Amino acid sequence: MEHLMAAIDMFFQFHVIAGVFFGVFLGIVLGAIPGLTATMAIALIIPMTFSLDPVVSVGLLVGAYKGGNCGGSIPAILLNTPGTPAAAATVLDGFELAKQGKSVKALKMAIYSSVMGDTLSDLVLILVAPPLAMIALKMGPPEMAALICLSLLIITTVSGESMIKGLIVGAIGLIIGTIGLDSVTAVRRFGFGFPELDEGISLIPMLIGLFAVSEFLINTESVGIGKVAQFFARSKNRDDNRVSGKEFKACVPPILLSTGIGTMLGAIPGIGPSIAAFAGYAQAKKISRHPERFGKGALEGVAAAEAGNNAVCGANLIPLLTLGIPGDIGAAVLLGAFMIQGLHPGPMLFKENISTIYAIFMALMVANIFNFIIANFFIKFASKVVMLPKGYIFPAVLAFCFFGAYGFNQNLFDVWIVVIFGLLGYLLRRNGFPLAPMLIAFMLEPILENSFRQSMLMSGGSLTIFVTHPISGIFLGLAAVGILWIVIQALRHKISANSATHLLDD
Repeated sequence: MEHLMAAIDMFFQFHVIAGVFFGVFLGIVLGAIPGLTATMAIALIIPMTFSLDPVVSVGLLVGAYKGGNCGGSIPAILLNTPGTPAAAATVLDGFELAKQGKSVKALKMAIYSSVMGDTLSDLVLILVAPPLAMIALKMGPPEMAALICLSLLIITTVSGESMIKGLIVGAIGLIIGTIGLDSVTAVRRFGFGFPELDEGISLIPMLIGLFAVSEFLINTESVGIGKVAQFFARSKNRDDNRVSGKEFKACVPPILLSTGIGTMLGAIPGIGPSIAAFAGYAQAKKISRHPERFGKGALEGVAAAEAGNNAVCGANLIPLLTLGIPGDIGAAVLLGAFMIQGLHPGPMLFKENISTIYAIFMALMVANIFNFIIANFFIKFASKVVMLPKGYIFPAVLAFCFFGAYGFNQNLFDVWIVVIFGLLGYLLRRNGFPLAPMLIAFMLEPILENSFRQSMLMSGGSLTIFVTHPISGIFLGLAAVGILWIVIQALRHKISANSATHLLDD
């Protein structure tokens, strides 16, 4: 009880609440601009938090995380262009409703379902995280090393369209994570003669380069933006500008179903909000009395898609807070932000700093309230925000990226890191490589390396320790099954391709 009271004293202060409010506001605005994703919003906000109190910083970042996901539905509905990848499924029915003059109705339903899905997912996090962290405290180095191996396998194989590309960028992330002085022998690894690399690659410049700068380069290829005014004009029919009680009641079952799916999938590392949104949408269509309406302007479709992708927000924090393993790219950026503030997510955080955990839970719930209020107010200005010209926005964002990277250590070398990773991120994205496995592998590499070394010391150098410990053996067994499945899928794909070639030749 004393920890809860301490968290209340810590959180319910004006500057902390204001931080959450400002974070949600920025997240919604940036999420509503096509090309500025929730992940990019967090990466841009991180430099603002360097001098802030940890609780204020966490509130600001959590607010941006939630606001960005919610804001992505606005251009999805008005422009047929998702503001974030998570809002891709919202396009299917949202834009159709907008063309029917029901854009305000679609936006309001998106907000209601987003907040409901997010809140229910947060409640699951609050209930599940503490007991799971207590179990995780009993895990030793072999179990942690095996769990990270399994997590990396899942993340690298499901993050993109190609499993091979996911594995490649995951391996690149692990290699980049080894740069710097060896933690045991102090031997320089991949330093290339630069003393600035002795402490490894700085996380913030890497984040800004990979996501913000690469996004800028991608968007320079298409500076224009579609017109929205014709679809946003309020209908003269009052019913088209609100969600009636009957309509909301009809949407409750798909919201609850999609929230459950999003929460379950979100708790698995590597399953992003876009996958959860499409999975929830598909199941909602199956249980609907009028499945033929889906894709033609079904309000239930918007509700299911938004509930599913926003339910991932809270669920993603389950592996992050309890195990220190980020569930997706947004959670990985949050992990980096927490570490900058001296907070190291994992089971020890629940043991040593439970008051901060409770404060984070409060920030999540308050952010949902602000999300509802700000997003509803924001509807009036939505058309103006989504039509902001990228030609003015992105150069300003790029300048802010470099200022933020330099401000981290006041070191010009960090600016070069931003440039290098910006170009690397651009090249990877242009060729269909996902960035999430690379970032998450980079962040987990030190934990994996230390856990492996500790395991070797415990066993006298014998690898059998990973099999003789039951839990680590189960994790590695699952990883082996996963690798076998990948090989089988690759062989089946190759056989199918060869068969198709022979048929064409005949």
